[in-house]
Amino acid sequence: MNPDLQQLQPYPFEKLRALFAGADTPDIAHIALSIGEPKHASPAFVIEALARELPRLANYPTTKGLPELRQSIARWATRRFNLQALDPEQEVLPVSGTREALFAFAQTVIDRSRDALVISPNPFYQIYEGAAYLAGAEPLFLNCYAENGFLPDFSEVTEEQWQRCQLLFLCTPGNPTGATLSLEQLQNLIRLADEHDFIIASDECYSEIYPDEAKPPVGLLQAAAAMGRHNYARCVVFHSLSKRSNLPGLRSGFVAGDARVLEAFLQYRTYHGCAMPVQHQLASIATWDDENHVVENRRLYREKFAAVTAILSAVLPIAIPDGAFYLWPQTPICDQDFARRLYEQQHVTVLPGSFLSREVNGRNPGSQRVRMALVAEPDECIEAAHRICRFIETL
Repeated sequence: MNPDLQQLQPYPFEKLRALFAGADTPDIAHIALSIGEPKHASPAFVIEALARELPRLANYPTTKGLPELRQSIARWATRRFNLQALDPEQEVLPVSGTREALFAFAQTVIDRSRDALVISPNPFYQIYEGAAYLAGAEPLFLNCYAENGFLPDFSEVTEEQWQRCQLLFLCTPGNPTGATLSLEQLQNLIRLADEHDFIIASDECYSEIYPDEAKPPVGLLQAAAAMGRHNYARCVVFHSLSKRSNLPGLRSGFVAGDARVLEAFLQYRTYHGCAMPVQHQLASIATWDDENHVVENRRLYREKFAAVTAILSAVLPIAIPDGAFYLWPQTPICDQDFARRLYEQQHVTVLPGSFLSREVNGRNPGSQRVRMALVAEPDECIEAAHRICRFIETL
């Protein structure tokens, strides 16, 4: 067996199941705020397109994807991030969701013959850690605290660590914090990548969920283009329809950026064997080409954030994030105790923050925090907020 598998920790939801083992819950409906699975309705036109194209089940898909899909993605990304251009032939690659792509990307770009370092935020999406270990690299986590806006403090990285760095994972807006990196911060990281010769992989799958229509989060390619780097050297972004369009089961996303890097990634994926089904590609074209359903999706999240934070602010320090659909409040007791007792008393599930982070320099930035995913219907989210208030009042 691959010895690196021994370095992997159980996935957060496995830890949650263990935490809840043997718990008795009240006879009221369960409300799950733990998993980031959108519950808003999938767009009807996408379902219709998928059904219409089901005869394409008879066709093998290509790893590179249909030219029409790559063109649709390039048009969307160019509009959304104010790019001069994005070449659909060389700078765009469809993928079967960002989770699979993020993991596979590390296997492509890490040179395990060197003393490789993969840097990422802490807390983090657990794929970053697993991808690093199984690529033969060492992960380095940068703690994200309230005092630094829940963003990594890159000044903590030593010169020697930057020299070892081969891959920097970013997540903006962040999971679970919702924090976003600014244009200036992204450009400073691009300069560091130039200086130390590493690749930046920016996970932007939450980029289309944000509170202010006039202030969409900035993307890595946008930052590169604003510097005049229209070849996006050392910059690669990951996007998905899962959160943007409430289509987690479609397993449809894309990777875009540096053509040299994507050429190698396409070669890896050709052997990996993970091409997106043709009918999913055709349904994805319709989805990337439509923005109306995305605007409506943001409106629903804004309503839920406003309602839930108005209720919870009476008992918890809480704020609406810059992006994504999570709340990341500090808890009055240990985060794991909070999650189990809330489940036992109110049948509401939240995810302990310590399950999403690692202890670094004697501190775990997820300790005494929980992640609440406002993915359910508004009435259910509001009911969950009231139950959380009743629970906290018993502490």
